[in-house]
Amino acid sequence: MDIISQLMKASLFQGLSEKHLQTLKTIALPKRVKKKQVLFIEGEQGYFVYLLCFGLIRLYKTDENGKEIDIKLIHSGDIFGEVILFEEKNYPVSAVALRECDILLLPRHDIQCLLRNDEFRDDFIGMLMKKLRYLTDKIYTLTSGDVRKRFFLFLTEHYGEKEEYIIGFSKQDMAKAIGTNPETLSRLITQLKKEKILSWEGKRIYITQGYWNKKIDS
Repeated sequence: MDIISQLMKASLFQGLSEKHLQTLKTIALPKRVKKKQVLFIEGEQGYFVYLLCFGLIRLYKTDENGKEIDIKLIHSGDIFGEVILFEEKNYPVSAVALRECDILLLPRHDIQCLLRNDEFRDDFIGMLMKKLRYLTDKIYTLTSGDVRKRFFLFLTEHYGEKEEYIIGFSKQDMAKAIGTNPETLSRLITQLKKEKILSWEGKRIYITQGYWNKKIDS
């Protein structure tokens, strides 16, 4: 694994100097995890910040009734678990691999030592605040928007406005990602097919030509 190139892809580290990237490389620990393997559990003490190099990770919370509430799908280049650096020592969410993944583990203690450097700290905290604002907006969307809105928001946030999408996970995982259940998602897909807005065939979603323009105009 080319650790430097993986670090450069991470939005959290973009803008760091070559010197700082080389320093991060010395503390990064490569690891391969299997599909369905749990990386950490909500409330568990955290010792590592994670960088996903390849694969797909699901972050979720569990409510008082045991229901899992999805927070975000982590894609290649995303950092997760970084909240343990500042706010608390325990992970506020759980993380599980949705497919085989290659990750980099960045020890919490070593990063905190690096943050004593003013230049490194300023760059790092700036990118971290952007990520935290995104997560706050995401939680609000999951709790306030209807399923249709959340479905199309998920597509645009992760893939952009296209007429064809290649989805690398199941409808069940999609349902979890937008905060609903598979039955509700299936009803939505059936309704969208009736409205001739989309079709879902295997791993491909096809959006009717001109839909995005009409959506913007409306």
